[in-house]
Amino acid sequence: MQNKDAELMKIAVTGANGFIGSALTHKLCEKGYNVRGIVRLKGQILNRNGRFEVFAIGEINSDTNWNDALKKIDIVIHLASRVHKLTDVSINPLADYRRVNTAGIQRLAEMSAGAEVKRLIFISTIKVNGEKTTGDAFSENHMANPQDAYAVSKFEAEQALHNISGATGLEIVILRPPLVYGQGVKANFLCLLDMVSKNIPLPLSLVNNKRSMIYIGNLVDAIIECIEHPDAANQTFLVNDGQDVSTPELIRMIARAMGKKARLFPCPVSLLKMMAKIAGKSAEIERLINSLQIDSTKIRKTLNWIPPFTMEEGILETVKGY
Repeated sequence: MQNKDAELMKIAVTGANGFIGSALTHKLCEKGYNVRGIVRLKGQILNRNGRFEVFAIGEINSDTNWNDALKKIDIVIHLASRVHKLTDVSINPLADYRRVNTAGIQRLAEMSAGAEVKRLIFISTIKVNGEKTTGDAFSENHMANPQDAYAVSKFEAEQALHNISGATGLEIVILRPPLVYGQGVKANFLCLLDMVSKNIPLPLSLVNNKRSMIYIGNLVDAIIECIEHPDAANQTFLVNDGQDVSTPELIRMIARAMGKKARLFPCPVSLLKMMAKIAGKSAEIERLINSLQIDSTKIRKTLNWIPPFTMEEGILETVKGY
């Protein structure tokens, strides 16, 4: 159903060709918003039936000229970034992340303020809080503890946004999601789908952790809630599905959605860590055995936001698109 008020609002989405950006632009158009999808190169995005405007911006850094891309824009949703890589071959990864993720967003925010954009919504990462939880779930009250170059660049971007907002009056909203899954998911989650699909036995039945995730449909819904809600202005929100699962529970959930039986067998966690270290896969195994829990109470209370999809529904939709 289209929203008549939405038709009067012009929204720019950077990284509109990405995993999250594609889903977001589709939903915004469905709701009747006037959308401008911003990408590096025009051929990077499939715009069926010309449902939204496409603008190619080139490289994102401290020199990017956003003037034309921001003309008549009310809201900017910034998704474009140099994405996190477990094995980064860059000689200086922090400088590379900062060039796009920190200096790039600072330039965008400054030019957005100059173009009289009302609000900028920035998709950060839960990695700003840290890599794992050992007690209480992460909340907005926890001190930032970024542990790698990607997370540092995102945290510095958040700080730059606060400074620019204070100096210019540009409203900012920061969302820190955990792992995002859904149709078209890649990286580690796709590997997990592959292994379950191929009936590969996994030595993870003794893992006793809890991890928060967010289905892409829930993240898109939270972003859209932040577009117009007056109480979202200048807030940072942690977002998740509201249901934490252990790695074995997640594997069983995926298997059920595939109509299969999960093939799990026991292996001491200490042995898993040792074998991963020998194989040079410590980072990958840590994500399977550690806990990372998020408390999303703030966004639920402040914006009265309820995730529209359960985790079971999200996993089922993910498997359908696999």
